[in-house]
Amino acid sequence: MLLNVHSYYSLRYGTISEKELLEMAAARGYSQMVLTDINNTSACLNFIRLAPQFGIRPMVGIDFRNGNQRLYVGVAQNNTGFMQLNRFLSVCKARKEPFPETAPALEGVYMIYPFERALELDKQSLAPYEYIGVQWQELRKIRFSRLYAQKERFVILQPVSFRGKRDFNLHRLLRAIDNNTLLSKLPPEEQSDPDALMLPKAELLDKFADFPDLVAHTEKLLAQCSIRFDFSQGRKPQNKMDYTGNSQADKRMLRELCEKGLAYRYSEPSVVVRSRMEKELALIEEMGFIPFFLINWDIVDYAKRQGYYHVGRGSGANSIVAYLLGITDVDPIELDLYFERFMNLYRANPPDFDIDFSWRDREDVTRYIFERFGGQGQVALLATYNTFKHSAAVRELGKVFGLPKHEIDRLSSGKYDPDQLDKFSTLTHRYAGYMQGMPNYLSVHSGGILISEKPIHYFSATDLPPKGFPTTQFDMVIAEDVGLYKYDILAQRGLGKIKDALALVRENRPHVVLPDIHHVAPLIQDPKINTMVARAACVGCFYVESPAMRMLLKKLEVDNYLGLVAASSIIRPGVSQSGMMREYILRHKDPERRKLAHPVLWDIMPDTYGVMVYQEDVIKVAHHFAGLDLGEADVLRRGMSGKYRSRDEFLKVKQKFFANCNEKGHDPDQVAEIWRQIESFAGYAFAKGHSASYAVESYQSLYLKCYYPLEYMVATLNNGGGYYKAEFYIHEARMCGGHIHLPHINKSDYLTRLEGNAIYLGFCYLQNFELAQAKRIMEVRQQDGAFSSLDDFLERVPIGMEQLEVLIRIDAFRELHPNKRKLLWQAYLKRNKIPQHHQQPLFRSHSRNFALPELQLHKLEQAFDELELLGFALGDPFDLLELPPATDWNAVHMQRFLHRNMELYGYLVSLKKTKTSGGKLMFFGTFLDRQGAWIDTVHFPPVAKKYPFRGRGIYRLRGKVMEEFGFLTLEVNHMEKMAYVEDRRYKVLD
Repeated sequence: MLLNVHSYYSLRYGTISEKELLEMAAARGYSQMVLTDINNTSACLNFIRLAPQFGIRPMVGIDFRNGNQRLYVGVAQNNTGFMQLNRFLSVCKARKEPFPETAPALEGVYMIYPFERALELDKQSLAPYEYIGVQWQELRKIRFSRLYAQKERFVILQPVSFRGKRDFNLHRLLRAIDNNTLLSKLPPEEQSDPDALMLPKAELLDKFADFPDLVAHTEKLLAQCSIRFDFSQGRKPQNKMDYTGNSQADKRMLRELCEKGLAYRYSEPSVVVRSRMEKELALIEEMGFIPFFLINWDIVDYAKRQGYYHVGRGSGANSIVAYLLGITDVDPIELDLYFERFMNLYRANPPDFDIDFSWRDREDVTRYIFERFGGQGQVALLATYNTFKHSAAVRELGKVFGLPKHEIDRLSSGKYDPDQLDKFSTLTHRYAGYMQGMPNYLSVHSGGILISEKPIHYFSATDLPPKGFPTTQFDMVIAEDVGLYKYDILAQRGLGKIKDALALVRENRPHVVLPDIHHVAPLIQDPKINTMVARAACVGCFYVESPAMRMLLKKLEVDNYLGLVAASSIIRPGVSQSGMMREYILRHKDPERRKLAHPVLWDIMPDTYGVMVYQEDVIKVAHHFAGLDLGEADVLRRGMSGKYRSRDEFLKVKQKFFANCNEKGHDPDQVAEIWRQIESFAGYAFAKGHSASYAVESYQSLYLKCYYPLEYMVATLNNGGGYYKAEFYIHEARMCGGHIHLPHINKSDYLTRLEGNAIYLGFCYLQNFELAQAKRIMEVRQQDGAFSSLDDFLERVPIGMEQLEVLIRIDAFRELHPNKRKLLWQAYLKRNKIPQHHQQPLFRSHSRNFALPELQLHKLEQAFDELELLGFALGDPFDLLELPPATDWNAVHMQRFLHRNMELYGYLVSLKKTKTSGGKLMFFGTFLDRQGAWIDTVHFPPVAKKYPFRGRGIYRLRGKVMEEFGFLTLEVNHMEKMAYVEDRRYKVLD
């Protein structure tokens, strides 16, 4: 009887999840139901998956509406009908066209017009696929309607959107949010009928007791509808099933590529290497994943042909086949990577390949994938669901209720007494709680792409977001449920740095012969690079430059590749928050401490001293310690993050984990502690191969930083930096021997340029300076040569006075005119076209010979201009202090003051805010001293509250010097921000 049911994926309209709808239907006596969300199919597959658990036969369709105008409801007779509905919806949305007034004829689809809509269209003649739907409230009208002559085509169309009054109120609020209007001004036509409730089946049938034909017609229509998708564990993947068009040809091609890779990767492949390759190839074939590997190879091969750099990571990095194909650069034999993390017979899904490209190259790679594999609509980006968070919901509802901004800010912050709230603030708080977790809108997954054997519309309708590529209406969890496994094509700036740095080396040092950057063996064995790692001199280098990583590298005394692999995973939140990072360091440094490890854990994880560090450690512990099979162990690993945790299969495995441990006689307290460790870090930890891939990229960037530091730092600046602000990469370039120059009218480009040891900052660093203006300067200069004077510049470059003033104040014309203050006066006169020798004087004077006085420029004035225009001064910030530092101590002296108080002056670099176990705020600070060395500080809650940070600048720091594992930290007990000298033009800069 339920042909028109809405979940909360009828975005900003519906209020009930698909699971709750099924629970309600079962409780109210229904055995079948059609989910028909408004212009959306996000919930369809999960609805079909869950329905058997509630004894419900699922059917799906779409409620087509222009705005809130009900047009018709399409119900899929079968999977073909569902595909046709998805395609029709997608085409209309992509073209941004309204749906046609009359329902189209779609294969395998019934179209149902709401009764009032059928009256408007005067549908006295219905096509075989068309029906008229009636609500019980309309029964009195239908007998007197001309349409009743076709009563055999009438069915029950009772909308379901709410559970009761609260849901209807929530619906109205969602509609007001969607219409960006006050609730009091929400038009009635934008709201649903409050009677859109799921009545018990007996009650609904009673409403139609006088119209048994409608009941019979409805049951007949439902009986003709059926839809099936395979959600079983043994289902076949729905990804593209072949690469060459022939499975045997695919098999031959994969082997040929592997043999070719053997010669490239290994000078003399050992028996172990060949054995591992054969084992993987056999399992890849058995699991049906050959096309998955070949498509990933194809993507990487295209990138290499275009000169794009990539990093392959994820669990697929545990595979020697991936290594031989060049998808990854991690040798699983060298690292003894856990094969079962990569693949096992119990695992239904293929290995994860996260393939990173430069942020500039990723879009072209994505375009290639759509053109190469999507000829019949088989490629789409994955969606994600952006849900209402409490704070955001409060802000939206506050606007709907018309609350003032300061009240919305207070409610959003959570800093209020609930008992002191007025009526509307109380309602805002309450309904924000109801909205929390509901989908708000669809967005695009960070990198997931589906390549399907069937057209994507077989599974989902698609949107066409600004990226211009079709995007599914469901997320990766639903995709995997139905057997669609994503290809992860991601972007990062680290690869852009490597690519650009290599290009700069070729340009700046044409005599240098660069190595193959993907052949990492020589890099990880280079003593100079490993010395850099041991010193944590890694600013600008991928994944190893942050203060936390710098601290960890020093504490672990990492000086090799394997150590860096471990550090890359240990730094992740789960390992550190579980307390196991500290335990790992203790066991790393103290062999006696290793005896504390449980014997079973030591046996299965000797390389990490019995401490879980990598994702596969969860599989190992679950398999060897708790006796779960490998499939169950993988369910446990996956269940530690995201939606999977609430799945029944995860909960069953969790129960079995404890039951098996009990049967094995393990100490319950120890089992509980091991479970706590698994739970705290499994959702965050890296697979070892993934960490190794990160470490490979770290070594590639460290190589460039070690041997070509200026080229690398310029590439870092031109790729948006990294953990730190641009100012500190400029500082690092200076520390590496670079001569830093302000933007220059004849030598600077939009991005930063390197000329020998001279680094010319790009025009991009000038705040409020337009990209188009920079491009014009570069184009004119390239066509007609360098500028010779201000007049020459003004004649050749159209420019407004505001933009010209930026260039003059930053001293971009310094080689053409040494006094920028005088030049600025001249520019105003020239740009404003004031004749300098023919002005009519306001008052007569005996003498008409005026001369401007000499305009002197103080170095501090230049520094303040830089602060205003660049956001930082290029010179030493300590020169700007009103009073010089009262002490000469620097970071190099901290060892002398171990466990004693000392005073330091530091220029604030970065700040990390965190909370204690008691919820109190504390900070970790990073500063530079006067010599450019790092100072690391900790600010415990009482000090953080008493001496708050007051923005960028130089601070006087007093505190006790503490040491942990050789890493020095200043525990601050007093702090104050130092004043800069007064800039007489702009008063005091704070």
